[in-house]
Amino acid sequence: MEGEPGSMAKVAQVLILSLTWGTQIWVTFISGFVLYRGVARHTFGLVQSKLFPFYFYVTLACAFLNLSIFVINWACLSLSLFLSPQLSLFFVCLVLSALNAQWLSGSTTEAMWKMQAVEKEHGLGQEVGLSSNQGAYKQLREKDPKYRALRQKFFRYHGLSSLCNLVCLICNGVCLACLALRLDSL
Repeated sequence: MEGEPGSMAKVAQVLILSLTWGTQIWVTFISGFVLYRGVARHTFGLVQSKLFPFYFYVTLACAFLNLSIFVINWACLSLSLFLSPQLSLFFVCLVLSALNAQWLSGSTTEAMWKMQAVEKEHGLGQEVGLSSNQGAYKQLREKDPKYRALRQKFFRYHGLSSLCNLVCLICNGVCLACLALRLDSL
């Protein structure tokens, strides 16, 4: 059909979108949980501080490529009710990935390093898993207002970053579902 994207554009769109979604699933639901349960807390923080900026920039690049391929190859067709939500989802993913890559990741890591410095002063951070030595962390929060403020800042940025990541994951999942529903026309 005239005006439809070429085969290479279709393959690129599917590959980039599936790469992004698979990476998001792995980083969000698998690697973090495995690491958190298997290494010391501060080691986990170190790994995440190196992994997340790279992950967020890869997600940003893929979001940009997905949006670009979609706009270039489907702009010639009138955006049907089926295609225009996809355009919006790609755009939302691009914006949230940029927010994560440019601001939230760095702010979260900065707060984490400061928190870890205070924890080290109190002999904390080498325990493995979430439930290890919770009493000592609670006690530190109660008696050190600086640590409590750092922890709140860390969880605020981490929560926003996680929310952005989850929304991107859902957007990409919906776009994959839309592609799957159009497989006969691809």
